[in-house]
Amino acid sequence: MAESDHHDGDDTSPEPRGKTKPAGTSPSPTNQGTGADSAAKEDDNSGQSFAPMPDSNADPAPPAHTEQKLSAGLVLACLGVVYGDIGTSPLYALRESLVHAHEEGLPEDAVIGIVSLLFWTVMLIVSLKYVVLIMRADNRGEGGTLSLVAKAQGALGKKRAWPIYLLGIIGVSLFFGDSMITPAISVLSAVEGLELITPAFTPWVVPLTCAIVMVLFAVQRSGTEAVARLFGPIMLVWFVTMGVIGATHIFDDARILQALNPLRALDFLIHNGFGALPVLGSVFLAVTGAEALYADMGHFGRKPVRVAWTGLVLPALTLSYLGQGAMILAHPENIGNPFFLMAPDWFRLPLVLLATMATVIASQAVISGAFSVAQQAVQLGLTPRLEIQHTSDKQLGQIYMPRVNSILMVGVVALVLAFGSSANLANAYGIAVTGDMVITSILAIIVFHYAWGWRWIWVLSLMLPILAIELIFFVANLIKVIDGGYIPLVFAAGVISLMLIWVRGTTLLQRKLSSEAISLNFLVDRLTKSPPTIVPGTAVFLTADPTIAPSALMHNLKHNRVLHEQNLITKVEVAHTPRVDPEDRLLITGIGPRFYTVTCRFGYMEQPNVPKALAHAKRFGLKFDVMDTSYFLNRRALRVGRAHLMPAWAARIYVGLYRSASEATNFYRLPSNRVIELGQQINI
Repeated sequence: MAESDHHDGDDTSPEPRGKTKPAGTSPSPTNQGTGADSAAKEDDNSGQSFAPMPDSNADPAPPAHTEQKLSAGLVLACLGVVYGDIGTSPLYALRESLVHAHEEGLPEDAVIGIVSLLFWTVMLIVSLKYVVLIMRADNRGEGGTLSLVAKAQGALGKKRAWPIYLLGIIGVSLFFGDSMITPAISVLSAVEGLELITPAFTPWVVPLTCAIVMVLFAVQRSGTEAVARLFGPIMLVWFVTMGVIGATHIFDDARILQALNPLRALDFLIHNGFGALPVLGSVFLAVTGAEALYADMGHFGRKPVRVAWTGLVLPALTLSYLGQGAMILAHPENIGNPFFLMAPDWFRLPLVLLATMATVIASQAVISGAFSVAQQAVQLGLTPRLEIQHTSDKQLGQIYMPRVNSILMVGVVALVLAFGSSANLANAYGIAVTGDMVITSILAIIVFHYAWGWRWIWVLSLMLPILAIELIFFVANLIKVIDGGYIPLVFAAGVISLMLIWVRGTTLLQRKLSSEAISLNFLVDRLTKSPPTIVPGTAVFLTADPTIAPSALMHNLKHNRVLHEQNLITKVEVAHTPRVDPEDRLLITGIGPRFYTVTCRFGYMEQPNVPKALAHAKRFGLKFDVMDTSYFLNRRALRVGRAHLMPAWAARIYVGLYRSASEATNFYRLPSNRVIELGQQINI
């Protein structure tokens, strides 16, 4: 979405920051485009439009949540939402790595090399790349792939925006694939610990896992804030317990401390060559929550995430991996499930129960991240409108999306039933995450150099080694494609296809509507010379293109033969910043007697509230009374007909997506008793 390019005229606002133009001036262009006119849209009831828009990399105002003071409570809540995924990786990461090492016939002392790989992978990818570097590339406090896309587009300009935009679509799709596998493998790996208590639990592992997953998704409607209050203290106990148990085993064989030397990891790779690839595919399981960490940053802000990582999460992970490795060096027979076997017999059942709660929380990290990314996708026009519920009056980033929640739940349960064990699911895990991480690194390189002005020598010195490591992990995970790795790839391909069809379809539909419409200026001139019956009140017409007469306005004139004394041709724009300052919310242009074009700008993390935005029109000299205002919406019924705008198969998919969009009345927070809908059938 290109930003409005306008020149301030006579300002009728009492405030100097108001943006209005006098009646009679020509409207300014509101959609300059950035190489993606193909993404402009007008939904059936919508005035929202989209095209990749350059982001202002000098953010003028931080969002509300970054202004909060750092507190122990905020850090504790952060543990419960952000670090569950990474925090439960010790349950299976070393175990699966050792299984592949055994299959490749590697010696027992390879344990030191594998633990070294685990530790330094966490240090380089999570600590350096995400916590230190990538989290600096927030978009006014919000993280995630689309935030990087926005900053990269702003840096490169409109001519090179589309490739970045496509890269973002792929990254988002891969993230959604990961969002299904993480809850399945996390909860399964914990519940399987019951088998160590008694084999009688074995038949109940899958049913119990499905029940836990469904309960987890059911509580999402309570919101991240409510979940964090419950999950934070549990994760605190989990990390402390994990660190203490690991520490008690480190001196089972002190040689494990050699794993802190990065040369041991390098030596393992050099001496084992291609035989190390299957091991690397499992080592990567230790960092699979890093993308969710970045996507969830907007829920709490940067500081709590960093403090929690350096003060608790990283030390606990390090102690756990070192402890497991030392125990296996001393007792190789414990290789089957080293995490739970570190615990004394009397504590094993409580540890299994604690691990089960922790893995439920691990699932929360990717679920929260999926909500954040899905909201950005909706606001940027990549998907149809989806219902978005804000669950906190303190944290703007805390949301619940019922449809996304349902899709994820069905997918997770299906994966649990299909694979049946965490070992089998491990083969499907990793490909989507590595692909997403590679895309994030590429976008970060662009942002660091073009947006921040870092010299190439510094950018490449920092990011090329990380990118090279991630590409090696990606190749290692490709080995798993046949054994289940195809699942996240197929899912991601499906999401990519749907997004591209949606963007392309909305573009073609808007072009068709524009070609058949008449100019708004022409209509206003005709109505000025020969006005119909004038009725009191204000009429608001939502549109994607304020230069043409909205269909709802034409239908109202044709059938009702009346015109309101004040008509607001209103367009909703979504900025490539998470939030828009209230002073910059409206751009009002007078185009003739009784007619004004109004642009309502919202951030991509904001829920559009058109009546609330229009209430600010009073400051610009316009009368606006909610009880004296009618909202005219054009409800379109699409049919696959003779227009041949798209191939028939794509048109059918687009029509299905179009019909699935949530009601504009709810999405734009319009008062239902003030809305008038006028129907229209269109062939595509």
